[in-house]
Amino acid sequence: MASFLIDARDWPADPAPFKRTNVLLHLVNGFLLYLVLSALGRQSLPLASISRLRASAWIGAALWTLHPLFVSTTLYIVQREAMLPATFTLAGMLVWVKVRQALENGAIKAATAYAVISLVFCTTLAALSKANGILLPILILSIEYTVFSRAPMKVSPRAQRLHHILLVACWMVAIAVGTALLYVAISSINNGLAHRSWTEQQRLLTEPRILWQYLGQLWMPHPYTAGVFNDAVIVSTDIVHPWTTLLAIAALSAALVGAILYRHRWPFFACAFLFFFSGHLLESTSIPLELYFEHRNYLPAMLLFWPLGLWFVGATQKEGETRSYPSLSVRYVIATIVILSLGLMTYANAAIWGDTAHQASLWAALNPESPRAQVIAAQEELQSGAADKAVARLGLMLVQHPSEVQVAFNLIAAHCALGDLRPEHLAAAQHAISTTADPGTLLVSWFDRTIEAAKKGSCQGLDLDDLTTLAKSGLGNARLPAGRRQDIEHVLGAIALSMNQPDSALLYFNRALAYDPREPAALRQAAELGSAGYPSYGLSHLEAFDSLPAAAIKASPGMPVIHAWILKKQQYWLRERQRLEATLRADAASNL
Repeated sequence: MASFLIDARDWPADPAPFKRTNVLLHLVNGFLLYLVLSALGRQSLPLASISRLRASAWIGAALWTLHPLFVSTTLYIVQREAMLPATFTLAGMLVWVKVRQALENGAIKAATAYAVISLVFCTTLAALSKANGILLPILILSIEYTVFSRAPMKVSPRAQRLHHILLVACWMVAIAVGTALLYVAISSINNGLAHRSWTEQQRLLTEPRILWQYLGQLWMPHPYTAGVFNDAVIVSTDIVHPWTTLLAIAALSAALVGAILYRHRWPFFACAFLFFFSGHLLESTSIPLELYFEHRNYLPAMLLFWPLGLWFVGATQKEGETRSYPSLSVRYVIATIVILSLGLMTYANAAIWGDTAHQASLWAALNPESPRAQVIAAQEELQSGAADKAVARLGLMLVQHPSEVQVAFNLIAAHCALGDLRPEHLAAAQHAISTTADPGTLLVSWFDRTIEAAKKGSCQGLDLDDLTTLAKSGLGNARLPAGRRQDIEHVLGAIALSMNQPDSALLYFNRALAYDPREPAALRQAAELGSAGYPSYGLSHLEAFDSLPAAAIKASPGMPVIHAWILKKQQYWLRERQRLEATLRADAASNL
């Protein structure tokens, strides 16, 4: 998040600088990957030609850098959080090579310093960028027991002891991560996942299929990928449904066992696969994230093409050996064709990101079962004046997914544009909000836009009473978490304000605040009451906030705790409240 300050200091901001920084960061990562592959080659193939090792590193890095699967990671601005961990992980791997070199030279102090930089400093920076940065020590283990094992270090007993200690430290991280993942799995199984449409058991069964899907996309690339909409993944309900579930689990198990057993015979392939699987440990196992995302492959796939690069240049051949099939010249030609092909695919995919309408229609075509993709395409159709197409698209999707709030609500907007909104359309939206799982921030954003339209009467067949009924339908939904119930109460308060009903608005706002009593919500709602012409009600709302138990006012674990501490130390909310209360009192006095 701090890196976004490179691109803008005020919000909202032009996205172009953010994308430019992401592209530059991707190029930096590609160069760092070349340096890492070169260093790994020199350590594991000491007798190989330096020029061939460098060529293989360039090819391996180019195949990764130009792969079209990473267009979405680079151009989807927020996925800088997937790119920065890769930067610090690559830096940590480079420094780890320095650790081995220092150990071979008997420089114990230098090796210790390098180890601290690699395992502590780089891992910390990577983890602060995204949680999967903690995997750096595990990724180092995947290299140590594969490619580095084919060329053991010749070191003193003291240096060897330090090397063993460092490996033990890496194993401790691996054990801690494994224990945490096991705890998450058991906790999710016992407590359930109310905010997901699948269970923890189903996730664990589904992810092996998705890992093979990732590998298929990496090794058989397409110019256009599914993009950022992946909410239509077929969930494995048991070991044989779908039938590919058992096959995927068996194949993954066999590949893992094979990589471990044959790591000395096929060290580079074993390293690439173990690195890939290790890189997916956090995001593709028990943590209940969404099932599928392209950007999760950004770091794990970094070594995947290195064995191919080594084969292209014959780097594993003995010095002076020329016999090979096909010949090295043919291999270089093939490598050039493959790299250029990936570059063209990436160019075509990147061009789509510059054409929003085309991108929306393409992603909708590539994701026919994705409600999100269809909604985005429908919104583009609405903006272009093709409301009839949006209605047809969303109507079909709502039949298939009657509990999808985003589909039902956007269908109302499409019917408003056509001027044919009917009660049955509102009834479908009521069913959706009363049965949906957690829809995120969609509720507040949609109601904020639609309240104004209903107040002006710009949508025939939709008034504020209809919106009140629609919002109240969500309060009976047991699947909605407390945060969404708070949003609905806030929406009801906003509707009441639009209907000039301050008593009802204050009641709804107070009920909303009780779900999760925080200063930002209290001040915002008090300000809304004041802005609507009811400053005394705003002061009453702040008094209601003060009456709530202090124990309920707490930040979520993680960065929010640090953020809350900084704001408290700066007395930010105290000063904001004092200013707001002074304004409300002055307005209330002027109304007397």
